[in-house]
Amino acid sequence: IAWSIRMQYRRRLRSRIIISFALFGLGLTALFAVATIYVRARLEDQFINSTLAREVQSFADFKRENPSPDAPWQLSLYQARIFSARRFSNVPLAWQKFDSGVYNLADYDDKGHLRPYKLAVSKSDDLWAFLQQDVSAQKLSERQLLIALIATVILFAVFSLFMGLWLSSRVMSPVTELARRLRELRKSGNYAPMAPRFANDEVGELALALDDYAARLTHLVERDREFNADVSHELRTPLAVIASTTELMLGQQDLSAKTQERLRRIERAVRQSTELTDALLLLSRSERQPPTDGETTDVAKVVEQVIDISRPHLGNKPVEVRLELEQPLSTVAPSSVVAVALTNLISNAFKYTQEGEVAVIVGHGRVAVEDTGPGFVAEDAERLFERGERGTTLVKGAGLGLAIVRRLCELYGWEVTLAPRPQGGAVATLQFDRQS
Repeated sequence: IAWSIRMQYRRRLRSRIIISFALFGLGLTALFAVATIYVRARLEDQFINSTLAREVQSFADFKRENPSPDAPWQLSLYQARIFSARRFSNVPLAWQKFDSGVYNLADYDDKGHLRPYKLAVSKSDDLWAFLQQDVSAQKLSERQLLIALIATVILFAVFSLFMGLWLSSRVMSPVTELARRLRELRKSGNYAPMAPRFANDEVGELALALDDYAARLTHLVERDREFNADVSHELRTPLAVIASTTELMLGQQDLSAKTQERLRRIERAVRQSTELTDALLLLSRSERQPPTDGETTDVAKVVEQVIDISRPHLGNKPVEVRLELEQPLSTVAPSSVVAVALTNLISNAFKYTQEGEVAVIVGHGRVAVEDTGPGFVAEDAERLFERGERGTTLVKGAGLGLAIVRRLCELYGWEVTLAPRPQGGAVATLQFDRQS
């Protein structure tokens, strides 16, 4: 159960593979795109800066050697302007503040479009040289590269997703087939060996382990079924012999009252053992068996029988037993099962109560057993239904009675509760699923 609950909150293996492929492809292409943009921008910037610096220095040197304005040297890719340092007023106002170096600027062209450019400046004592390069084409290229890289990232992500779908279907097909066969087994209940249908890999090993587990489980079920059949036969037969012999002996006229009482105790014990055997066999098979005659069981009648059977637990203690029938009550269950459940509750009340009274109240769909015994702490109510738990009382026992009652209630849809009484003692309530 815990494994099933955990698996509900975990991703399926196929989904994890698909998501892993998609994230891997997306992360890889995104990293590639970022690296490409960074390297391209870094290399271009370094190239342009070094070229501009070299060209502006070359232009300044040329003008020193050829001061005539008619000198033929021109820059084909750049616009160069040089001014005398003594006449810097001719320099464009926006350029006057820059020292030697390369700067990124922008200005409006004749058509009113903002165009970015780089400006290389070389200042000396006699000349101010400026070299201007239009980088709008470079910016357009960068935008195109960015769009292309985004498209590439999306394309690679989609490709990785489909690749993950395809690979996961190929990788998970044996596991899917194994799960399908297990679902068919759950529906049909007929198990067929699965290992021969799979390759000798991890899934094949899993199928082989399932085959081995299924074989051992089938063997255990067969042994349990044989044991139940043997117990049913071997216990019912001697109990039936004891019951018939006791009945014959009680029919004799010359028996003393003491002997008759002892025979009646044997008769009650035989009936109780038979009912307990029937209930335990039902629990071992997890079968909910209706009454053999198809009719409901009169709970009040069973309560009277159980009280009579359980009276030996009272001994000579000053305890008054009171039966209150508020309204008729019946349930669709064998009388033996009802008797086993009520016997544990009533006999516990008889055993634990040293003085006072035990009240058994029948009606409103439930049987309530109230006693004036030592009681218990409310926090220990659920713990008392655990197998082997006997509480803190000094009464000896195996601690199995209430556990058996809880299992019977789960089988038949009933509910059993324990609660301390405010005035002392305890209240055990058996709530049935239907009432007449």
